[in-house]
Formats: sequence, C-alpha cells, structure tokens
Amino acid sequence: MSPYDSEPADRLVTAAADGEDQAVEAALRPRQLDEFIGQERVREQLSLVLQAARQRGATPDHVLLSGPPGLGKTTLSMIIAAEMGAPIRITSGPAIQHAGDLAAILSSLSEGEVLFLDEIHRMSRPAEEMLYMAMEDFRVDVIVGKGPGATAIPLELPPFTLVGATTRAGLLPPPLRDRFGFTGHMEFYAPAELQRVVHRSAALLDVEIDPAGAAEIAGRSRGTPRIANRLLRRVRDYAQVRHDGVVTAAIAGQALHVYEVDARGLDRLDRAVLDALLRLFGGGPVGLSTLAVAVGEEAETVEEVAEPFLVREGLLARTPRGRIATAAAWAHLGLTPPVQVGRGAVPAQPELFAPDGERAADQG
Repeated sequence: MSPYDSEPADRLVTAAADGEDQAVEAALRPRQLDEFIGQERVREQLSLVLQAARQRGATPDHVLLSGPPGLGKTTLSMIIAAEMGAPIRITSGPAIQHAGDLAAILSSLSEGEVLFLDEIHRMSRPAEEMLYMAMEDFRVDVIVGKGPGATAIPLELPPFTLVGATTRAGLLPPPLRDRFGFTGHMEFYAPAELQRVVHRSAALLDVEIDPAGAAEIAGRSRGTPRIANRLLRRVRDYAQVRHDGVVTAAIAGQALHVYEVDARGLDRLDRAVLDALLRLFGGGPVGLSTLAVAVGEEAETVEEVAEPFLVREGLLARTPRGRIATAAAWAHLGLTPPVQVGRGAVPAQPELFAPDGERAADQG
C-alpha cells in the first residue's frame, strides 16, 4: 500500500493527485521536453537518450523514473511518447494483479508504443517475472492449461518502450531494475523553479499574478509542482471572490492563511504534530504511538504522511529513543525551547517525594 493511501483527503498540501488535480494537470502538462521546468540533469540525460534513438530509428531504452509523487514522472512519460511520435498506454502496478493482465496489455501494444507503468513496485510477483522476458527479449510465454498438461506458448511482441514510475525504488527487485536502460531520480524543486511553474500555470489558467505573488505560493509548495498548482487554484478562488482577481503576495498570504498553509508549507496536521511534541512532551523524545494518540491520528498517518516533510525541513528528528523536535521547530511555533533542546531533553522536574531541603534546592 502506498503511504499516501492513508493520507487525510482534505489535505491541501498532499502530493497525491485527486480527480480535480488529474483533470487540471491534463491541461497544464508541458508537451515537449524543452517546455518542462526543473529536473535539469534528468532532462539533459533523457534528451540524449531520445535523440540517439531517433537518429538510429529505434525505440528508446526502457526508462525508470523514481522520486516522490507530484514531481512530473507521468508528465515525462507523456513527453517521451510525444518526442518519439508514438502512442502511449497508461496503467499502474496495483491494476496488474495477475500475469494474464500484463500479457493482455503487452500483446495489444503496437510497434514503438510507450507503456507507462505507474507505481511499478506494487505489481504482483507473477506479472513482474513475466515482465523480465518482455523487456529483454520482447517475448512472453503464455501458459495454456493446468497441471501436467499445461503448455507454454511463446508470443512475440513488437519493440516497445516501458516507462516505469515508482516512489520507492528500493522496493524494486534488482533483476527488474537492471533491465532499465536509463534511470532518472526526480528531486524536489527549488523555490525559483516552482515560481516559474506557477507563472506558467497562471498564464494557462488566465490568472493575473505578479512575481511576488508567485514567489509566495512557490515558497509554500513543499518543493512539489502539483502542490504549487493546487495552491494557485485556491488562491485564484480567494482573489476572485474577495478581491479584484489579481494575485499579489499579500492576497496569496491571506488566502493560504484561510486554507491553513503557513509560510513554510506546513498544514494543520503538520503543526498539530509539532505542537503536541513541543507543548505536551517538551520537545521529546516521545514514541510514535504516543505522539499519534496525542494528535488524534493513526500512527501510520503520522509516520508516513506528516513526518517525512517535517524531517526534510529540519523540524523533527527520528532517534532510537523516539521523536524529538529541533531548535527550528521551537522557533517556527514561536515557543521558547528548554535547555539542551538539541538533544531532545525534557526540562528536569523536581522529585515529588524528595526531602524538603532537596526540593527547595531544586526549585532554587
């Protein structure tokens, strides 16, 4: 199961795509590699792969794209098909539960077609083993019958390009990873790159926005274009209903305050985790289950949804003794840290049953 399956559905800063996101992204996606913003290294490497394949008149090597959701893996797969002038077939690992499901898809591919397999690490093992031969030899063996009378019928496949996308490359077995000719890892975007994404999306959505407004949205987008586009749409609604429709830094700040997304991109869940860690447990260390109970969420939601961003922002640390807050977390919530907050120490409390003299000394 993907960690984003357990994410609260109302999170504005989730990197998972809902129905609205998919509909809007279809209109906002760049069509060519030159239009794609960010991921400079991956773009350059992929450009060489595609140009070389065109010059040879061959299909490109199979491509594996890894990285967090919302960074453009699906968009790049569509660009690969567009650059090669080939059709694209889109499916996902969870949808392929049997080898027969994969065989049906592979047998219907045309020559040069691009097969995009999202969440490839969640594909079933039998289908995965069939994919090995399909990728390497462009052939699959279809099993007919059962038991001792079963026979394998070889089925030749036309040359195709598989584009696999995964948020957890470590879960892919080595034999599958080794069959990809090119592997690109998608990184989180810098604020300047996200600002360009916001400007481009605003132009396509016919939203008037100034540079400061775009910078304000980009700074709260957690390094993810999908989140930037979602925040832009919510800010657009606020500007249209309560102002003149022009997005400035002040209006963007007011809109995102309404939607509970703060200046660092933290939302209600993120701040609830930090607030409980700081106010209730003095900055930690505290166990995951205890922290989850204090927040009123499932432990899995806290661990896989809230914590990764908090750790990446340097606001929270995972230690063998439990979760601890950093000095940056205290500063972000405007609280005064206890002594030795960097070590996650809880302020010392006087002994309840100590002799009066010792208790007085402790309090002094």
